[in-house]
Amino acid sequence: MKIAIHGKNLTPDVVDCIDTLFATLHQYGTEIYISRTYYKNITEHHHVNTGKVELFKRGDDLREIDFFFSLGGDGTLLESVTYVGRSEVPIVGINTGRLGFLATSSKENIKKVIEGIYNDYFTIENRSLVTLDTDKPLFEGLNFALNEFTILKKDSSSMIVVHTFINGEYLNSYWSDGLIIATPTGSTGYSLSCGGPLILPQANNFVITPVSPHNLNVRPMVVPDSSVISFEIEGRSKSFLVSLDSRSNSVDASIQMAVRKSNFHAKLVKFHGYNFLDTLRQKLNWGLDMRN
Repeated sequence: MKIAIHGKNLTPDVVDCIDTLFATLHQYGTEIYISRTYYKNITEHHHVNTGKVELFKRGDDLREIDFFFSLGGDGTLLESVTYVGRSEVPIVGINTGRLGFLATSSKENIKKVIEGIYNDYFTIENRSLVTLDTDKPLFEGLNFALNEFTILKKDSSSMIVVHTFINGEYLNSYWSDGLIIATPTGSTGYSLSCGGPLILPQANNFVITPVSPHNLNVRPMVVPDSSVISFEIEGRSKSFLVSLDSRSNSVDASIQMAVRKSNFHAKLVKFHGYNFLDTLRQKLNWGLDMRN
């Protein structure tokens, strides 16, 4: 079996767990691949013993990889999606911090995770992504996101106006600090903090959520993910920000943009016993009351 591994900054309290990860994978005879940035971090700064491994970088063809391990939090998993891309390699999110919506396996269960992989004790969830189409090259070809596409004003400039169209038909002009187009996965992220609804991962929808709208009667809207959503931007500033998850670019108002559902998925590995509704209750503290 071939397993690729990517992570971000490694804290000292996680080193033992990462050592266990590599030791256990080698015991199973796994062919291990590590992203160059993560390999440098764990070997130079934390002296993790990785054993025999191969290195890869973003853009390399990973279609022969069986599983992609993301070590970190939800942000790391979103970054891992950009490594996997259209190859649709199943991603295993191992959370090295607090419980996440995406990285749902704890670092203390690393051995059980590997055992589950080798014994088919898991399911795979197909998560929809959003793709950005533009008339000018952006994001170095990585024009997709698992959580959301966002248009935002820059810095402290005045609000912008986002004229929004669905399948070519005019929807609304949003006077606001920005606009979010979120996938069901992204409904628990930035969209939620701006008042957007929660949507189950299996739903076939997008959420259009304004950021700090000028008109308080403007509310988030759920639309089918078969929709093509396009935009025209106005504002006093000559430029604004567009982002795909945590990656952003500064663009001017002349750019033409539209978003649609991607023609490929992010495949997330979920182990038996995982339940999205349980995660919702834990992350959002539903039902917690000092009187209970």
